[in-house]
Amino acid sequence: MREVMTKSMARNIFYGGSLFFIVIFVGLSVHSHNYIVTTSTDAAGLTEGVARGKRVWEVNACINCHTLHGEGAYFAPEVGNVMTRWAVLDDSEGAFDILKAWMEAQPSGIEGRRQMPQFDLTDQELRDLTDFLLWTDRMDTQDWPPNDAG
Repeated sequence: MREVMTKSMARNIFYGGSLFFIVIFVGLSVHSHNYIVTTSTDAAGLTEGVARGKRVWEVNACINCHTLHGEGAYFAPEVGNVMTRWAVLDDSEGAFDILKAWMEAQPSGIEGRRQMPQFDLTDQELRDLTDFLLWTDRMDTQDWPPNDAG
């Protein structure tokens, strides 16, 4: 092997290495896309109610206080698994009743506790938000959050 690297050798190493890592990057991107589409997302459960519930979530800026699967602010609890914590994952009507009671009780007025504002959501908006939270709870989050409390 030569002790001196020529410009053409350096160029070949650069282009060969770049091509190698571009192929690896594209392969991993395709794998990630396929995993998200086929495994982690409940595409069959994505209904109009879920889409409207996501809109309620966005319009009321819930993510400014809550986290959803680890994304958002850490001021208020994680809500990606709230339906599991409330044990109503398989009971959409029960989930609606609990969420409605919780939202109507806000702000709780407990001294020294962070207060959630009153959003005055309609029953339809609450039902849509319930559908959205049920849908997010059914996603494969690879054991996120790390504890039951979120």
